[in-house]
Amino acid sequence: GAGGAAFIIGPSEEALVVIQRTLSYVSDTTDFWRWPTTHDPSHAERFSGDPGYFGHVIPAAQLMMEEMGSTPEDYDYVVFHQPNPKFPTRAMADVGFKPAQWKSGLLVPEIGNTYAGAAIIGLSAVLDEAQPGQRVLMVSYGSGAGSDAFDLLVNEKLVTARNRAPATRDYIRRRVEIDYAQYVRMRRKLASH
Repeated sequence: GAGGAAFIIGPSEEALVVIQRTLSYVSDTTDFWRWPTTHDPSHAERFSGDPGYFGHVIPAAQLMMEEMGSTPEDYDYVVFHQPNPKFPTRAMADVGFKPAQWKSGLLVPEIGNTYAGAAIIGLSAVLDEAQPGQRVLMVSYGSGAGSDAFDLLVNEKLVTARNRAPATRDYIRRRVEIDYAQYVRMRRKLASH
């Protein structure tokens, strides 16, 4: 998959969403990597879930709530990195979140794994509907590196600003899907001799 989102970070007085706190949870876990001389990544198969993904996103979320003195019930929305539908739903449930908190930001069933863009694309979908005063917990994951957790607070400026651009789901609806043959050509997966 491929995809991404971008956010401008600036002073909280001008922010649409205030970053209340960030923290990182890291380890040296080899689960997914790309050698400098190869085009495609490699997997350490059984390490991709545990201790890779689950060993980082769950502790990052728990540590954030501990630092903020919050519980899952204090968040209106939660977005975890989403390489597939199973990993984030299991992790968010294990931490104590409910499907109503994650359904708006869980986009992987629709768009596939966008890798580094997965959590922030999910966040952009959440921000298309979040209201002032609502809180969001977002947790990213970088294979072999760790997770970053963000405690976010939506303010009133978001409501007017979001009408200036298409919503995340508008972009998803207008995407152009490609078949496997097109993918192979675009990624140069077949060598010609």
